[in-house]
Amino acid sequence: MIHSSSLIATDIESYLAAHEKKELLRFITCGSVDDGKSTLIGRMLYESHMLFDDHLAALEADSKKVGTQEGEIDFALLVDGLAAEREQGITIDVAYRFFSTDKRKYIVADTPGHEEYTRNMATGASTADVAIILVDASQGVLTQTRRHSFIVSMVGVKKIVLAINKLDLVEYSEEVYSSIVSDYTQFADEALNIDEITAIPISALKGDNIVGISKNTPWYTGPSVMEYLELVEVSSVSQSRQFRLPVQWVNRPNREFRGFAGLIGSGHISPGERIRVLPSGKESVVEKIVTYDGDLQIAGAGRSVTLTLEDEIDISRGDVITKAENPCSIADQFQTRILWMDDSGMMPGREYLFKSNTQSTNMTLGKLKHRIDVNTLEKLPAKILEMNEIGVCNVSLSSKVAFDSYDDDPVMGGFIIVDKISNNTVGMGLIDFALRRADNIHWQAMDVTKESRSLQKSQNPKLIWFTGLSGSGKSSIANILEKKLQSSGKHTITLDGDNVRHGLNRDLGFTKEDRVENIRRVGETSKLMLEAGLICIASFISPFTSERQMVRNLLEEGEFIEVFVDTPLEICEQRDVKGLYAKARAGELPNFTGISSPYESPESPEVRIDTTTMTAEEAADLIIDYINNS
Repeated sequence: MIHSSSLIATDIESYLAAHEKKELLRFITCGSVDDGKSTLIGRMLYESHMLFDDHLAALEADSKKVGTQEGEIDFALLVDGLAAEREQGITIDVAYRFFSTDKRKYIVADTPGHEEYTRNMATGASTADVAIILVDASQGVLTQTRRHSFIVSMVGVKKIVLAINKLDLVEYSEEVYSSIVSDYTQFADEALNIDEITAIPISALKGDNIVGISKNTPWYTGPSVMEYLELVEVSSVSQSRQFRLPVQWVNRPNREFRGFAGLIGSGHISPGERIRVLPSGKESVVEKIVTYDGDLQIAGAGRSVTLTLEDEIDISRGDVITKAENPCSIADQFQTRILWMDDSGMMPGREYLFKSNTQSTNMTLGKLKHRIDVNTLEKLPAKILEMNEIGVCNVSLSSKVAFDSYDDDPVMGGFIIVDKISNNTVGMGLIDFALRRADNIHWQAMDVTKESRSLQKSQNPKLIWFTGLSGSGKSSIANILEKKLQSSGKHTITLDGDNVRHGLNRDLGFTKEDRVENIRRVGETSKLMLEAGLICIASFISPFTSERQMVRNLLEEGEFIEVFVDTPLEICEQRDVKGLYAKARAGELPNFTGISSPYESPESPEVRIDTTTMTAEEAADLIIDYINNS
């Protein structure tokens, strides 16, 4: 007998508490649009006739409105309700359904099949034990079927139910069923890292092979969907892995108590065991395992706990507690598999935010090694990943993090990629391994420092960063500014956009990706100039907010001075001494900023120059006044 409830990623803890002693199975339903995901879940609930009161009352009220008998739940109405909830879940994340049988409790991630919501499907798959991949029998295996299957395999799901749905539309044909099974298993053998695939012919609308075996498929002798879910072994791998506790916060309500709280990601721990904290490497011994319900003698994966230690050692949010004899690794450069989930393509060289468990740091994406075609499984050359594309890419972090490879431990090997400007999650990644150069390259400390070089020159190093459209007057103002600074005894150097492209960046074009890499290189070069104690003047269109912010982040507080040369596009076109705007208007110059490529104006520059109201000489004096008074 099935008992059910439905809500969208809320009240999970209270539901699980009511069924604490039952074994939990997490599964996901996925596939292409209209393959029947909501109908399948609705049929599971409908066949039980045992909905929880909150859902039952709402459905009975709606049943009366459409003329069904009192107390009778209309199947179509139930499915419509589930679909509506899932569509609501699209704007949140995933619609989670909860139900239980006498044997088990279940959490099903009900995800949309639309290609633009692949990110939601990936989120739901990341915690699933089993994936139910639905295929429309009248359509066969589609691109989205392959994409969802690839992602399921990518995030570590090892068991798949291939539910070939709508079999009633093909007259319950065994031949159609067998053909689809053959197509899918051939794809799976070549592309997926899956332990078990169980194919089941179903009609979610008619109820065939959902709860019991259907007479319409006498040629099928396997389990129904619910029979499979009742009998499949739930993986206990997370309990057998090495102990990992990402620290969420430090709990210190008074001087006598100091604990480190978090959700145990894998393994188990007991009082008296020696632990190591990463990335610091400091060690101590567990004194107590504290929970709301009292102290524990052992705690395992999935349990929220607070550990107290015998020693006072420095631990903060983002650290990872492991057992001393089995620590995870630490590194700041990795090979990763990435699923890109944003409308804007992935930008190699751009700085994003890396988040894994409670760890967070800046991340730069390296060049893409290849992308994977989910239809042909080819490794294709590519410079970027577009939305829903999967590829292999090296990444570099600004600080070391604790990790295990994803294949060894999904908890410690998975991460998300966050855009630093919009704060949107734009991708998810899986760590394959640390790059060897992460261990071979070390920062070499020098006796002569930036401070001593600056003192020698009697000046504070600054980066004066000019940004604005082509023809705005950046180079002219920068040239006058350097002459004025040098005449006052300052030590300077100017990096100009055109000049740099004759040497350092001569291999780069003007695509979005190349513009990002152009500014990344200039930013690193500018940082070296400041290390020399110089005042560096950089004059670049630098159209993207993200890259200007990236350069700012490279420097110390107060060293970056953004000068926005705010000249209207029509004025820049009138000047057009190089004839570039005319060529761009004629279609002869693709990716030209202001015409066919965007320019993102600074919102809060340190200095804003209006060249329609002041001369280049006046603009240079305004910048010097800012430097002297800052």
